[in-house]
Amino acid sequence: MRLVFGLVLVIGVGLASFAVYMAKDYIGAYQAQLDAERAARGEIVPTVDVVVANRPLRYGEQITAEDVRTVRWPETAIPEGAFVGIDAFLGVDPTRLRTAVRAMEKDEALLLVKVTEPGQEAGVSSRLSKGMRAFAIRVDVASGVSGFLRPGDHVDVYWSGTLPGAGERQGEREVTQLIESRVRLIAVDQIADADRQSPTIARTVTVEASPTQVAALAQAQNTGRLSLSLVGAEDDSVSEDVVINQNVLLGIQREVIAEVEREQVCTVRTRRGGETIEVPIPCTN
Repeated sequence: MRLVFGLVLVIGVGLASFAVYMAKDYIGAYQAQLDAERAARGEIVPTVDVVVANRPLRYGEQITAEDVRTVRWPETAIPEGAFVGIDAFLGVDPTRLRTAVRAMEKDEALLLVKVTEPGQEAGVSSRLSKGMRAFAIRVDVASGVSGFLRPGDHVDVYWSGTLPGAGERQGEREVTQLIESRVRLIAVDQIADADRQSPTIARTVTVEASPTQVAALAQAQNTGRLSLSLVGAEDDSVSEDVVINQNVLLGIQREVIAEVEREQVCTVRTRRGGETIEVPIPCTN
């Protein structure tokens, strides 16, 4: 009996030890899995539904509900002007469609600057910022940068003409002056598509300007000749005041005639017979 009791005791202790070992491994694996889940939850980024293009879109195309879809987008990295939710894009009246004013690729986020308001066409008015106006400038192959201008570019505007009464010489009156810097083009002739690549010799370009700038450009266009200078795509500098006349261009310096002060001489005239004699005397004043 003692032998059997001892054998049962040994077996019991062994089973208990094995149970403790298995429980320890299970608890350790559970704890590791729990820690991994907690770490994964800490890395989860809150997201929202952002409207993206369901197919490539080109300038002037109307965008229907079938052309868009939503994707989960990190809440902290939403592009400015993005539409959060389909309802925000379609608006209260789904029959009034928005129109693309810029080309977009599939899965690209739709932004306010890339589409018109509901029911609005992709014309020049949809490209104007609030408070700005459209103004047309007459150009040719020279003043229009050989046709390489396209909507969305920025240009400096120069005026060339004759100043009334500005100096006695013609070279001082004929000037070229920078009158507006970094003016944005919104159309070239009747084309407002910013994705146009081929050069076009335009007769007019339409710029975005404030009412004050419109008045200045209209006055300049009526009194002289306007020329455009294309600003680089990565150039955000603003040109300083520039005024050039013919004398400055050719390096001609105007002669300055200095007046020499004459020495005052006082005399007394005396008459001797038929002869008049002037005798110098000290000046009293």
